[in-house]
Amino acid sequence: MKIRHVRAIAVFGIAVVALTGARGSHGGSCGGSSSHGSSSGGSNHNDSSTSSGSTGSVTGGSSAHKAERDVKIDECGLDASGKNLTAKITVTNSDSLAYKYDVSLQFKGNLGDTKVNLAIAKVEDLQVQPGASAPGNASTPYTGSGDGSEYKKCEVISASRTAS
Repeated sequence: MKIRHVRAIAVFGIAVVALTGARGSHGGSCGGSSSHGSSSGGSNHNDSSTSSGSTGSVTGGSSAHKAERDVKIDECGLDASGKNLTAKITVTNSDSLAYKYDVSLQFKGNLGDTKVNLAIAKVEDLQVQPGASAPGNASTPYTGSGDGSEYKKCEVISASRTAS
């Protein structure tokens, strides 16, 4: 093989690695109840099933998504009063600085279900010390007319952190 072919292959390989992020073992694959995504597949956010109580955590990605990777959904669904959709989260800060986290979660139904109203809840200014975890609660009024069973999971749609 000529040297220019070897050089072209090497450049192509570097370009592929750069474009895909080369995330190693923390890649964007989904599956399982303790990894990123719901138990039936995955998305690029943190899912948690309301019916089975499974939890999820976000892995992989660039440093821009570090705040999302720090969030774990512990539980989500309709509260005991039947008036609010609630999510319990745990934010783990493995960095050496203290941060305040803002997290937005969306409650979702089955894919393509048009009967599910948009429901978003937020946790704002959750203080997490370096090397520690902190619990957070998010809730939003339930606007449906049933028992809340149309909401099958909740998902982190955005998360950010600022040094505090």
